[in-house]
Amino acid sequence: MKGTPAEAEAEVEARHHPVVVAHRTNRAADVQLRVADAITKFAGSMPFVYLHAIGFALWMLFVEANPWPMLTLVVSLEAIFLSTFVMIGQNRQTAFQQEKADHDFVEQEMELKTNTELTRAIHAMTTELHSRLVPEADSDGGSSAR
Repeated sequence: MKGTPAEAEAEVEARHHPVVVAHRTNRAADVQLRVADAITKFAGSMPFVYLHAIGFALWMLFVEANPWPMLTLVVSLEAIFLSTFVMIGQNRQTAFQQEKADHDFVEQEMELKTNTELTRAIHAMTTELHSRLVPEADSDGGSSAR
């Protein structure tokens, strides 16, 4: 077992990108976003397709003698709402990708700065070592050659 639920959640969060964790937290806190997520998840599933196929077939067979005008209206309205949910999802995905890209850019810039500082420090140490060791080698080499 992982221990307490908080420890298990912390372990899961440690495996994910910080922007992913923040995104999940924000989404879980907003009721409207949770509803939109649930609708989008259901609308993008095969049960949604099966439900509509059965519903439309029953409507055409048993509800109305001439189902096309009302069925066309219902399907059009549904398409309007579903396309709105798709656009909401695309906008959310774009915002998420931008947040992640911004975070990654800052992290890469910090890493580049750290690497540059380390490279400069290594260069300074190497130069110092060289200045201390090379003159001794030159003086030893010169006296043994005579």
